[in-house]
Amino acid sequence: MASTLINLRPWREDRRRDRQQRFVASAFASALLGSLLVWGTGTYIDSNTLKQKQRNDYLRQEMSSLDSKIAEIKELRAKRERLLERLRAIQELQGNRPVIVRVFDELVRVLPDELYYSSLTRQGESLHINGRAQSNGNVSMLMRSIDRSPWFKEPNLSSVGKGGDLYKNFDMRVELSKPKLEDGGS
Repeated sequence: MASTLINLRPWREDRRRDRQQRFVASAFASALLGSLLVWGTGTYIDSNTLKQKQRNDYLRQEMSSLDSKIAEIKELRAKRERLLERLRAIQELQGNRPVIVRVFDELVRVLPDELYYSSLTRQGESLHINGRAQSNGNVSMLMRSIDRSPWFKEPNLSSVGKGGDLYKNFDMRVELSKPKLEDGGS
């Protein structure tokens, strides 16, 4: 009998070599795909980071612009307040201008007969009156008239003395008051 010997070695080696080549090709393809994926992800992240930096720079510029506008607005408000203060002061001065004329007019209106003013001195909101009267009744009448006047308040007689002739000297303090429009004193 004759025996046949079959050598299976080359077939197994060929199969092993094919598998090894496929493995190397798969490993190379996986490495290439992995590298492309890493590169693509890195590019995407870099692109988004660059865009975010640009947005941040834009926001910083806008915030800087807004900060300068806010500073300008604060400066304008301060300037406005100073102008309003000036305007109030001017209005107050204009409003007080006719007051002294009204006060003198009212002093003449409350003055009874046989009574004379010697001197008038103003200290702040207080008026110091020195005068001469023929009788104490005239001084009392002056005090009552001053008390009824919307331009004066709190008459305070400090002294009544005998003068060198028929008249008596008197000394009085009166507080000034600005009447409201309803009081009819405007």
